[in-house]
Amino acid sequence: MSHHEIAVPMKAKFFSTGTKIVFAIMLAGMAAVAYRFIAGLGAATNLDDQYPWGIWIAIDVASGVALAAGGFTTALLVEIFHKDKYHAIIRPALLTAMLGYTFVAIGVTVDLGRYYNIWHVMLPDMWQGNSVLFEVGMCVMIYLTVLYIEFIPVVVERFKGKVNLPSPLSFLNGIIEWFLSIADRTLGRFVSLFVIAGVVLSCMHQSSLGTLMLIAPFKTHVLWNTPISPLLFLLSAIAVGFPMVIFESILASRSFKLKPELGILSSLARYTPALLGVYLGIKIGDITIREAWPAVLESSPQSWSWIVEMVFGVIIPIIILATPRFRKSIGGLFTAATMVILGVALNRINYFVIAYKPVYADYPYFPTFIEILVTVGFISALVLLYRACVMIFPVISVPVGQEPKKEEDGSRITSPF
Repeated sequence: MSHHEIAVPMKAKFFSTGTKIVFAIMLAGMAAVAYRFIAGLGAATNLDDQYPWGIWIAIDVASGVALAAGGFTTALLVEIFHKDKYHAIIRPALLTAMLGYTFVAIGVTVDLGRYYNIWHVMLPDMWQGNSVLFEVGMCVMIYLTVLYIEFIPVVVERFKGKVNLPSPLSFLNGIIEWFLSIADRTLGRFVSLFVIAGVVLSCMHQSSLGTLMLIAPFKTHVLWNTPISPLLFLLSAIAVGFPMVIFESILASRSFKLKPELGILSSLARYTPALLGVYLGIKIGDITIREAWPAVLESSPQSWSWIVEMVFGVIIPIIILATPRFRKSIGGLFTAATMVILGVALNRINYFVIAYKPVYADYPYFPTFIEILVTVGFISALVLLYRACVMIFPVISVPVGQEPKKEEDGSRITSPF
């Protein structure tokens, strides 16, 4: 972090008009989750033996994992490649990744039929080394632990020397301070190891999600049925990492009435056209080698979805971010980042929903209202938790002397959500 900047908790009233709406949506989503657990998957979803997964896997899990990639790409850039000028954005990226993976774990739990057995993955005698899902589950579980460990220094910075619990719990003050002091003295020595572990684990399970589709070659449309899907999943996750950081940074700046870090974000965006270009080149090469171009031109829902994904999620963002005039404007950055994010989300939906069709399907899959409500509720909860965290912990950096102050007239700070 630059000596001209300081990370501080944001000052604002939590409930603006926007956050009240988001909170209401979250409550509706939580009610839908409760219904799913009480009534079961059959009553709450359109999932069955023909369609064992739907939007909960495509959006809540696969898209969530990809969009949380900003955590490991930013850590790689700052901590391993020592690009210190980007230090101001590493904490927001870490928080986004931590919350994202937390909701991925919750999403998997909701999607499992026997959700009460999810803890079995921690028992060595129940491990199955030949299972792709086992590898994904282990990596996500370990990486989520790593993310929480990496966030501990932020907690220490916020609360060390300031613990003052009320009377019934005041006996814990000394114990908590002792733990915070131990964490402060020890974590700094090993943080690089956790960063490296996080990068390695992310690369492993990002690619393994692509491997998952290789077990159903006769149920996957030819446009996505490729042996290099693990590589494509990894490359797309890396490519969306920085756009996700840009997207989150611009929204947070608007929400708390801060001046966006245009210089840092514009510089960070320079990497994205190259990363997207590599992904695009390999994608086109794969379609060419497999002679799948006729499928692109067949005017089916799958072909149109593939074209939309590539044009609006890859090609147009490359053009925008490769143009200095657009890359150096908040509007251009936000537009391109949003398109990349939606493009990667569409890619995961394409893989797990659009491209997937059972050999003897009697009907197409379409999510129920409960499935949609659960997904929207999770997204709303993630937004609210992010807002709460940046108001409690020193996550977002501001120039020294320009720390936000709570408005005394009681007016609310406008939220973009």
